[in-house]
Amino acid sequence: MVTPALAIDPTLAGAVELARAAAEAEAAGLVGDHLEVTADDEHVATHFFATLDPAYRGWRWAVTVSRFDEGDQPGVDEVVLLPGDDALLAPAWVPWSERLRPGDLGVGDLLPTTADDPRLAPTFLSDDIDDAFYELGLGRVRTLSYDGRVEAAERWYAGEPGPEAPIARAAPAACATCGFFVPLAGGLRQAFGACANEFAPDDGRVVAVDHGCGAHSEAIVLPASPPPPPVDEYTIDEYGIDVVGGPLGHEPGSVSDGDTAEPLGHS
Repeated sequence: MVTPALAIDPTLAGAVELARAAAEAEAAGLVGDHLEVTADDEHVATHFFATLDPAYRGWRWAVTVSRFDEGDQPGVDEVVLLPGDDALLAPAWVPWSERLRPGDLGVGDLLPTTADDPRLAPTFLSDDIDDAFYELGLGRVRTLSYDGRVEAAERWYAGEPGPEAPIARAAPAACATCGFFVPLAGGLRQAFGACANEFAPDDGRVVAVDHGCGAHSEAIVLPASPPPPPVDEYTIDEYGIDVVGGPLGHEPGSVSDGDTAEPLGHS
């Protein structure tokens, strides 16, 4: 069933200047052209004016006027600023827990977690737990739940250190076979580890077992240099100098009195 449109009270429809004056009282100099008038009830109507405030692009001043019966003069009920069809609006409010993004946490910031956070599960341990339990990581109040592990695994696997990254597609082998790959402990051990190669792009980061890069430990293995041969009496030293002694009483290479030095090659 279609509801018929209300007829606008002629007296209220003509109260443009009354409505404009009410809007000017709220924002002097910021009331623009009269846009339209609509009927809200039999003796209630609203006049719309453009706003000249540059901070409210597309918004409109709405001035509601009314009267009790046919013989009364119209009066102003309210003046409000309302958004139009093309108004610039603020985005819908989102709770901080949904606005938070990786990297937002700064120095000194504290990030609370709710008591029923589905990513965490309580660890039920007695008060007399020994040091061995702490070494195994069981001395914490809460640990990762199944949902928490699944969320982390999906996030890490889809990220840059995952198998679909371009550098992984071009890698000669997967991280699982790399000597620099350090597997994680616990439930994520089968799928992830940390890179310990300082020359790899993911050094110190969590990587998937089927991730990879060109710094794989077995990508190119250079042959070891052969050790130098042992030095013994049969080894010829090509870089040494042998000093040969001369006649008795003469230094090597010297010529004594009365001796005549002859050129080499002559007798």
